Amino acid sequence: MEVYAGVDVGGTNIVCGLVTPSGDVVHQIKRATEASKGPDSVLEKIASMIEEAAAGYAAHSGEETSVIAAGIGLPGFVDPEEGIARFAGNLGWRNLPAVERLESRLNLPVYIDNDVRTYVYGEAMYGAGKGYKDVLGITVGTGIASAMVNSGKLFYGFRNMSGELGHIVMEGLTDPCPCGLQGCLETFASASGMVRHTKKALRNGEASILSEWYPGERLEELTAADLSRAYDQGDSFARSIMNKAGTLLGRALSYAVPLVSPELIIVGGGGALAGDRLLTPLKQELYSRILPDYRERLNVVTALNNDDAGVTGSAMYAKQKHENAML
Repeated sequence: MEVYAGVDVGGTNIVCGLVTPSGDVVHQIKRATEASKGPDSVLEKIASMIEEAAAGYAAHSGEETSVIAAGIGLPGFVDPEEGIARFAGNLGWRNLPAVERLESRLNLPVYIDNDVRTYVYGEAMYGAGKGYKDVLGITVGTGIASAMVNSGKLFYGFRNMSGELGHIVMEGLTDPCPCGLQGCLETFASASGMVRHTKKALRNGEASILSEWYPGERLEELTAADLSRAYDQGDSFARSIMNKAGTLLGRALSYAVPLVSPELIIVGGGGALAGDRLLTPLKQELYSRILPDYRERLNVVTALNNDDAGVTGSAMYAKQKHENAML
């Protein structure tokens, strides 16, 4: 059986899957990234996981398995044409020739891209965006990023830097961002931003059921999922945090919509898990700030394959690139 390998590399975990030419994930494994061991160790782990996945699926299915090409979604700034990971802060990588090293190790074609782009590509082509032509995807997690798919093709922009929605400076936000700017969208509206502001407010005496759940030093254990749980129990503070985050996301997207005119916006990552808690204020703010001609034809949905989109997108991205290279 011929398959494509899709690898989604994060700062904490690496997920590797085998995907059929029609986009079905048939086998998947997950391992700790262990970025502290250095880039050589992580690249070897990626290669070993592809081999392990192929051997595991062959043993399970009883079919001979051949990996045609591998697609790798990497965090940070990636040059897909040169095959270089320009900068990945949470991996500690800078100007790493990832494709050259992986191809030499695996002896098969390897294609890399930014992990959010491969995630959005997978969700646009094989998830919630299937059947749509112009799809804008946004991931809300530790940070915030986006990507645009037009007629099955990713948009990159100059220096492959399109999609940094999380670094739009928003009026009313003042926190410094690791990028060097102040008041970036993701300093509040990302999952980590919401948690950070929640902890700060609770330490300053804000009334919330969250203080009962996480008293004293236990406050450090609080997660974004706890905000959703408190929201569902009617906690006014948790609701104010999520309403503000959703409103900020909607406002930022209102800047993007007139520029790229999507017919569908997909919200993925932790934002997808929050569901309508985040999407309701997001839609209210977005729709109030765009022209009726956009508003009447624009759908906003959560990701359909939130867990698998990165693997599917990386593999199908490799398929597209490999087939184009063979022409």
